[in-house]
Amino acid sequence: MRLDVVTIFPEYLEPLNVSLVGKARARGQLDVHVHDLREWTYDRHNTVDDTPYGGGPGMVMKTEPWGEALDAALADGYEAGAHGPVLVVPTPSGRPFTQELAVELSERPWLIFTPARYEGIDRRVMDEYATRMPVYEVSIGDYVLAGGEAAVLVVTEAVARLLPGVLGNAESHRDDSFAPGEMANLLEGPVYTKPPQWRGRGIPDVLLSGHHGKIARWRRDEAFRRTARNRPDLIERCEASAFDKKDREMLSLLGWKPTPDGRFWRRPQTVEE
Repeated sequence: MRLDVVTIFPEYLEPLNVSLVGKARARGQLDVHVHDLREWTYDRHNTVDDTPYGGGPGMVMKTEPWGEALDAALADGYEAGAHGPVLVVPTPSGRPFTQELAVELSERPWLIFTPARYEGIDRRVMDEYATRMPVYEVSIGDYVLAGGEAAVLVVTEAVARLLPGVLGNAESHRDDSFAPGEMANLLEGPVYTKPPQWRGRGIPDVLLSGHHGKIARWRRDEAFRRTARNRPDLIERCEASAFDKKDREMLSLLGWKPTPDGRFWRRPQTVEE
């Protein structure tokens, strides 16, 4: 996979050299190119922004440097043999970035990121490049940051760990929170390791039983417990068909029941955890 990032703060992307992403780069699984947007400015102040049409506070990033920077990144990528570019625009007004979307992006061969600053990028830039490639406007949460570079790091790490060979154990992400399949709408439960006793605290007996079926059931039940406590909205949006008999028994113990249409589960307001 090729990654291009256009930013006014290239140093912000230094974490791409460490941990799993850094190792993937060293092995040639990720080809990362960070571009300084100011290289495509031509005034003495390297101006990348201007006042918004219509008035209002803040500044808007200009079309000219972004257009030239993206054209240069595309030309460089095509010359190197890359194909199938996708523009990823981090913005609080984008679609929520989810594990499902991370999987979708991990199947793309080339991602180009446009982390903005100030009030964002002139809309015409996205409209222009939408005629050349798919554009994903994504939000990592319902809050606003000073810039999109942190979102680039979040998206890159979530995507890169899904690439073949990046994780030491290819099965590691199968039971992650939100992983496609049985965990799609669940949070992963608690995990434990050695020693078996620490400061008077032990671990659940079932994890020492060696009974793989009971361990798997315990883990799924704990996933339901954590999801019901921390993210009840995930359970509410599920279809009833997503849960088997044992799942429904656990949900019942947690105070949930099917709605009349049998599609979603909802906790009665009187139940306390």
